[in-house]
Amino acid sequence: MEATGTDEVDKLKTKFISAWNNMKYSWVLKTKTYFSRNSPVLLLGKCYHFKYEDENKLLPARSGCTIEDHIIAGNVEEFRKDFTSRIWLTYREEFPQIEGSTLTTDCGWGCTLRTGQMLLAQGLILHFLGRAWTWPDALNIENSDFESWTSNTVKKFTASFEASLSEERELKTPTISLKETIGRYSDDHEMRNEIYHRKIISWFGDSPLALFGLHQLIEYGKKSGKKAGDWYGPAVVAHILRKAVEEARHPDLQGITIYVAQDCTVYSSDVIDKQCASMASDHADDKAVIILVPVRLGGERTNTDYLDFVKGILSLEYCVGIIGGKPKQSYYFAGFQDDSLIYMDPHYCQSFVDVSIKDFPLETFHCPSPKKMSFRKMDPSCTIGFYCRNVQDFKRASEEITKNLVLICCITRSSVSQQRIRVSMKTPLSEMVLRHMGGKGGWGRDAGADHWARETRKG
Repeated sequence: MEATGTDEVDKLKTKFISAWNNMKYSWVLKTKTYFSRNSPVLLLGKCYHFKYEDENKLLPARSGCTIEDHIIAGNVEEFRKDFTSRIWLTYREEFPQIEGSTLTTDCGWGCTLRTGQMLLAQGLILHFLGRAWTWPDALNIENSDFESWTSNTVKKFTASFEASLSEERELKTPTISLKETIGRYSDDHEMRNEIYHRKIISWFGDSPLALFGLHQLIEYGKKSGKKAGDWYGPAVVAHILRKAVEEARHPDLQGITIYVAQDCTVYSSDVIDKQCASMASDHADDKAVIILVPVRLGGERTNTDYLDFVKGILSLEYCVGIIGGKPKQSYYFAGFQDDSLIYMDPHYCQSFVDVSIKDFPLETFHCPSPKKMSFRKMDPSCTIGFYCRNVQDFKRASEEITKNLVLICCITRSSVSQQRIRVSMKTPLSEMVLRHMGGKGGWGRDAGADHWARETRKG
């Protein structure tokens, strides 16, 4: 009887925490993200220029961003569509219980796992759909930035708590259906893209069977001493993602692998070996690879000398983003304008979506509102991601990254003292260049961040 009473208390406690998290992580401040019309915007290797046409017109409110209160000619719509097409993975609640715990939400602790999922999702988008792909319905998603958070949050909190107590869940009808969407497609190629779009999202569903879902990632994290409810660092998440892709047995995923930098160094021969690993007889081509490089861009704070380095990385067509953020908050960095980083925020609690059903809704997996953050606020610990389709692509990427870094080193030498340069020579910035032709051939070691090397080896 005592056990039953304790179980009931635990259940009630879990439900109350779920309702509280729903309120804490579901409100949205009524703020706008401002973009300058005078500076280009870079998003995962693509450049957008905003120009204004009529000073008396405002950018439509649904866009989620304001270009200095001017409507822009040029390609702001293309930017909006491109950004919104990226897969957005956030806190969820009321999903199936995580094995070994009573948790049915990742609110408050799963943000780095979510940003890692977003980076991997972008790699899979490049692999199956290509960088030019955008979601046809991207501009049809309503923007929540301009809703009043006060009344909506109170209503959601009340409804959530009442539903929790009565063990009921509100069923939402998808507003954009697979049948309606596919019906609009003009050819088989577009239909194929939509099928892969949904398939990729389904791999990140919050259920034990989803290949890259939270449940599976937590299971792989146990080998690094992590469990549900723990906070995960960017380097640990990199190794969890590698394990998840290696263990995936889905036929569509046999042509892609993940390489994680060793002690923050990428060895070319090891990457090529991974890409050329024996494959099934019907897969004669070499594998695509997602390269993850955990680095530390400074000591306790991010060194501002790395700003050009980060910009250069996000400008590359091979880049799939950065798992980073502010201290204690992880963000998925995907672009920049001037000295501000553009990111997607996982700290938004949404209801569980059953991705196993054929016609599951897509809207909550796409973010219509780009956010910006000053580079100075960035936490120095991060993991950088690259995607290369084959060995030849990897060699081209290596050359391009090296050229980028050499250029940045030249800028650094011209703008800081000789003493500062010697400090920089111990950072990933310069060693990516210095080590490119040395040893086994590689780029990217942070000799000054021993604890990162230790964390990387844990995985």
